[in-house]
Amino acid sequence: MSPPSYDWDAGEYLTSEEERMIDELEAMLRPPVLPMAPYPPKAVLLASGETMVVRQASVDEVDTMLKVIQPLSWLARDFYDIVAARLFAELLGWKTHRVRNEYCLVGVIDGVLAGIVNGRLFDEKHGISYHTLTLKRGLRVGSHLFASKMEHHIEYLGQDEVWVVAESPIGHRRWMIEYPLDQKFEVQHELGGAPAWVLTRDTYFKAKSRLVTGSRPVSPELLASSYPLRKPDLKVMLTQIEHTLEARL
Repeated sequence: MSPPSYDWDAGEYLTSEEERMIDELEAMLRPPVLPMAPYPPKAVLLASGETMVVRQASVDEVDTMLKVIQPLSWLARDFYDIVAARLFAELLGWKTHRVRNEYCLVGVIDGVLAGIVNGRLFDEKHGISYHTLTLKRGLRVGSHLFASKMEHHIEYLGQDEVWVVAESPIGHRRWMIEYPLDQKFEVQHELGGAPAWVLTRDTYFKAKSRLVTGSRPVSPELLASSYPLRKPDLKVMLTQIEHTLEARL
């Protein structure tokens, strides 16, 4: 039997009736949930020769991801700060049942977290792409994970279209131009900012052979190597970013 909850404002323990009322209020605050098919893990061979496991993350792994993401909210490079801050809030909202129909996919290389993507279902036929955060640069990790996210929406969740916005020039080039996505400017994406673009089923299947990679099934040994998530060395990523900036200059 769990101990009674403590009201730190009042300086006393809650009565059983007060706890019951809080449980009822919590149930009202949690959004309804649509059934979602799981994302089957896959193995992606990177240009470095390394293999990245792309799999669905669980709520139990959110705290580990938050510890990686939070420092990046101060990184004023390639819009890492705003992407990290928003992704932190979205995953925290998922953990605390304050976001409707959210999912998260991770890319893992030798047990180390290499990237994160997330999104949610707006309804049964329309998906919303949230964010793509790359933690290992120079290997198109973000592109592979974004493609996996679109694969999840179209092939496994059976949706008709996915609404997308970009917060950086790199994101716009990778998503809107590479696929290419169609304008959906009459829709205001819930992230705000720029009008929405859309990935339709037709666009996805035309781009699939170029952009969606990976093999299934993943061997039990390889899949097991992606657990538990290990935090990357962010100093390495910062060095990669500086090298990228020097190359651009």
